[in-house]
Amino acid sequence: METGDAESGVNGTDGAGRRISAQVVCTAIRDDIVGGFYPPGSRLTEELLARRYGVSRVPVREALRTLESEGFVRTRRHAGASVAEPTAQEAADLLELRGLLEPLGAARAAQRRTDAHLKVLRGLVRLGQERSQQGQLSDLPSLNGWFHETLAQASGSPTLAALLTQLRHKIAWVYGEGEPDRAVESWDEHGAIVDAVARGDAERARRISAGHVERAVAVRTPKHPVYAARRRN
Repeated sequence: METGDAESGVNGTDGAGRRISAQVVCTAIRDDIVGGFYPPGSRLTEELLARRYGVSRVPVREALRTLESEGFVRTRRHAGASVAEPTAQEAADLLELRGLLEPLGAARAAQRRTDAHLKVLRGLVRLGQERSQQGQLSDLPSLNGWFHETLAQASGSPTLAALLTQLRHKIAWVYGEGEPDRAVESWDEHGAIVDAVARGDAERARRISAGHVERAVAVRTPKHPVYAARRRN
């Protein structure tokens, strides 16, 4: 019995002996941070996290290291891990980086996309336009995330795709979704980006994407009052 418990702690398995990877735990913790379950500044103890996700401390410890490298978690000596508290400048930088990287990704997608990428992108645009026109807004955040992730993958650059994915997660953490009234317009812009990507017109894809980001950023507001106060100062 004691041997089994020891192996569970070392291998990061659940109670049934199934292996739980640090990546799965990392995703779960990140989703809870982005969703607001763990607000900025809240303590993250290995014991409580392991209990919440039904794992040992080993994958939790690894997940916290990854999340610290991504900027979601901060660790201080003698204080342990806690959810990071982005400054006003860090929050503003997220939107500026999106304005630089997303158009680059769209331009590269126009040059490197595959037929499979194009098929998925067109399908997502069709779904997004249908949902937005019918006022079915609850599905749009997930469709939007899938669209931008596929467009990033179509760039043919794993490094750029990883940066864009991490940036999207951090923006969703710091900022609200924006104005629902812009949903129809936003998905029409997505459609225009895909048309440019399909034609292989990198400059047009970059230009439309840049305009899309600029309009999206204009309606983004911070989730937490502390950020809004800092931005006004």
